[in-house]
Amino acid sequence: MDFNERVVIVTGAAGNLGRAVAAAFRDRGARLVLVDLQRDRLQAEYGGDDDRMLLRAANLLEQEDASRVARDAAERFGRIDVLCNLAGGFTMGEAVHETSDRTWNSMFDINARTLLHAVRAVAPGMIERGYGKIVNVGAFSAALRGQAKMGAYLAAKSTVIRLTESMAAELRDKGVNVNCVLPTTLDTPQNRSAMPNADPARWVAPRDLANVIAFLASDDARAVHGAAVPVTGLS
Repeated sequence: MDFNERVVIVTGAAGNLGRAVAAAFRDRGARLVLVDLQRDRLQAEYGGDDDRMLLRAANLLEQEDASRVARDAAERFGRIDVLCNLAGGFTMGEAVHETSDRTWNSMFDINARTLLHAVRAVAPGMIERGYGKIVNVGAFSAALRGQAKMGAYLAAKSTVIRLTESMAAELRDKGVNVNCVLPTTLDTPQNRSAMPNADPARWVAPRDLANVIAFLASDDARAVHGAAVPVTGLS
């Protein structure tokens, strides 16, 4: 999986998974456009811009912010080869009939609308060039069945899967691969704190998920379209 000189956008880049994904592509020679809501978080993790890395603060709930990131990436590096849509979030606790508009809108905004805005900004350039890779992040739980007190989150992550499949059907003949990963619980400090009695050895290490994302973004996966790949940790 050689990404030498490939240009990779990573949204949610300041988070646990974002850092692992950025490292996976950087170690394979990619040029990076790292996006998060707050620039100070990006700078704390990555320092500043250099000749192989561009940091951009953006609110991906705003289409203009997403479009600005794509323009800046193209101006700096000449093109965009890969888009990794990692921006997202989780909340639970309300039964479906008790779900507030705030919870419903929040889950669809941060998990689905951010994805929509990013692909609107990036996909046209990929289509024009006849080449591109888009990798989205769903959730393993959303691929199986509904669960109590998680309706809004699971509905939003199910939407990510359906959007992935739809985009793959639309773009495969235009040289663009679109796939998604479906992780179970990630082994992060936050999850360890929230679930102190769980066994994190059975969770998914961010670096392991990052390697799967890198594979789906590589030419080794050029024959893979619309896949929703479970990433479920150690047995």
